Amino acid sequence: MAGGWAKDGAVSEQIEASISDELARMKARQQPVGESFARCAECDEDIPEARRIARPGVKLCIECQQERDGQTKNRAGINRRGSKDSQLK
Repeated sequence: MAGGWAKDGAVSEQIEASISDELARMKARQQPVGESFARCAECDEDIPEARRIARPGVKLCIECQQERDGQTKNRAGINRRGSKDSQLK
């Protein structure tokens, strides 16, 4: 399907690139780094040993992590690849 000045398959490439970017961002966010803390960095409660073994590098107890997971940041809906569709909105 031709779309103006765009080459064939350009839309699919943009979608695949966006998905790849988002997956890489999510994977980087999920991987704790370093040694696990024995006590929570926010509330100073003990972090169970089973959690430290299951998630190496964990810094928060389950309650604080659940609270933080609930506070998602809204990302701007800007198409950084500059498609014509994003400029029409």
